Amino acid sequence: MDRFRMIFQYFQSNSESVMNGICGLLALASVKMYTSFDFSCPCLPEYNVAYGLGIMFLPPIILFLCGLILNRQSLVMLEEWRRPEGRRKKDLAVIRYMCSSIVQRAMVAPVVWIVVTLLDGKCLICAFSGSVDPQKFVGFANVSTVQVQQLLAKVPCKDDELMRNNTSRKAVSRYLRCCSQALGWSILLILIIAAFLARWLRPCFDQATLLQARHWSNYIDIEQKVFEETCCEHSRLFAHKCILHFFESMRQEIKRHSFSLPWEREGVEGEEDLLRGITDQDQVNKLLKTWYYEKPPLDVSQAHQR
Repeated sequence: MDRFRMIFQYFQSNSESVMNGICGLLALASVKMYTSFDFSCPCLPEYNVAYGLGIMFLPPIILFLCGLILNRQSLVMLEEWRRPEGRRKKDLAVIRYMCSSIVQRAMVAPVVWIVVTLLDGKCLICAFSGSVDPQKFVGFANVSTVQVQQLLAKVPCKDDELMRNNTSRKAVSRYLRCCSQALGWSILLILIIAAFLARWLRPCFDQATLLQARHWSNYIDIEQKVFEETCCEHSRLFAHKCILHFFESMRQEIKRHSFSLPWEREGVEGEEDLLRGITDQDQVNKLLKTWYYEKPPLDVSQAHQR
């Protein structure tokens, strides 16, 4: 149990590692979903493009939104962007850094899906089989224009009666699959080169600004966690005190049954100190409102002076 507790505390304190793990799981899930998906092209001229491109781009949009939803920092970034300035100024460089980090992580799974679909080739064959030039293939030489469009739309359906004996179906399919795979490998190569340049050219830019943005983005995330933990602790103590007052009239009866009172073991004076003088609902609401509209400046020396 201690080992699992240490692992849980590590991931709880290191949100960046958690998000990297979630992005990796989403990427693996996207590959698993595509391999288990039963792709069935409608083989109709008016539906092939919509179906093929829909399968290629609609799931990536869903995966991208899931990446944004699962990333806790996206909510923290929006709150930091939308909050009133109050006594603490907003740093746009920090917000841009957080936004860039969130988008980069959320784009992993969609990019994996698109690259996998292009390397497989089924979506592109279904979407663009009707756009192939029929003059490049012998099997469509002596066929009318309407029949050519119908035949090209049925290229993805190898079991169709019209395409079983057509010698050009495999040629069109191979042609489009080669184009799809070439596009997929090109996108993958461009992404690898971009990641390589971003990693190796980063030291050439202003590292001080980058370190500042990264530090304060981590601070905003940790500050939000600490504030929520402090609010939870205060809520627990506040609820404890309210329940204590509620059962005050039953104290003698509880003692008569020899029950051990939890608030007597913990000590009332210690709870009063932890409540920090915030002892009613109006004070709590005022404190939360002040925290939202007028966050304290990032200067702990003022607290020591007071």
